[in-house]
Amino acid sequence: MSDTPKARAMRACGCPGKPGIDVHCHVVPEHFPAALGVPPAGWPSMAPAHECHRHVMIDGGLYRTVSDRCWDAAKRLEDMDTQHVGVQALSPMPELLGYWLPAKDGAHLCRFLNDEIEAMVASAPTRFIGLGAVPMQDIDLAIAELERLMRTGAFAGVELGSNINGAPVGAPRLDAFFEAAQALGAAIFVHALRPAGTERLIGPKPLLQALAYPTDVGLAAASVLTSNLIVRRPRLRIAFSHGGGTLASLLPRLEQAHKVFAPLAETMEVAPREQSRRLYYDTLVFDDDTLAHLVHQFGHTQLMLGTDYPFAFREHAPVARLAQSCADADVRAHLVHRNAERFLGIASRSQP
Repeated sequence: MSDTPKARAMRACGCPGKPGIDVHCHVVPEHFPAALGVPPAGWPSMAPAHECHRHVMIDGGLYRTVSDRCWDAAKRLEDMDTQHVGVQALSPMPELLGYWLPAKDGAHLCRFLNDEIEAMVASAPTRFIGLGAVPMQDIDLAIAELERLMRTGAFAGVELGSNINGAPVGAPRLDAFFEAAQALGAAIFVHALRPAGTERLIGPKPLLQALAYPTDVGLAAASVLTSNLIVRRPRLRIAFSHGGGTLASLLPRLEQAHKVFAPLAETMEVAPREQSRRLYYDTLVFDDDTLAHLVHQFGHTQLMLGTDYPFAFREHAPVARLAQSCADADVRAHLVHRNAERFLGIASRSQP
């Protein structure tokens, strides 16, 4: 192996083989555009913070303080080399999806975010690919933006929230969007967003990410199974963040219920476990035993490296963790890059 900085980083972290593809990492722009008119409730803005950081403000309150790694491509590339990550799939910080905004405002914000992501991809086209934003509060506008994104060559697909103003991703009213996504070959990455049940959390705000996010993602993934979405759209590539959340634990109960309860047997055309192995999931679970359980439940061909970069609550050495937790080189290669190549449709892309 050559003695380049990247090679030295690979040796230091014990990361053999091809660099990873990170399907779960986020972008926040350095600034936000003006609203179309009077800013509606939920419109984001930026405020100064300490060195290399800015405050994301929503409705006059602090939503999150973010670092310049959210928008600085050069710094991201440095971190990627250290992590032995070859490609990042760039998606917006989920709160910026803005489904609660009026449709035209939402489309305006999504277009701005997508233009920012496209510019980052253009700065390093072999290292970045986009997972953009679409205004799902208006399906026609969402499909139009999806079609535009897929024509650019900079995007593999889009990020969706785990619910669209309360409707899970398997809701029938969203089906036209998934029909279009399948026809366009667009990958769908589902991330937790404004989860249900937050009133039952006892403690500070970070519990939202620790506990409520995986719950909402699990219910979103279950809605895809119980609605037969992946049966009706067999070529749809759809992935779920945070290891699919609670789905792996819910799946045995759903499988048994499908056998016991006639209404479920009648409405679910394919058994839940079989359907679950047609979906994709990231590896962001922070635990080797949990990751092994996901491999057992969903199959090693359906899991992809994910980090939640560049936020503090993330996996800092993703490829090294997989090297540590997966003794089988073939399984490890699938998790590190092969499955993501298939999900993102970039199998022919050369990586550094």
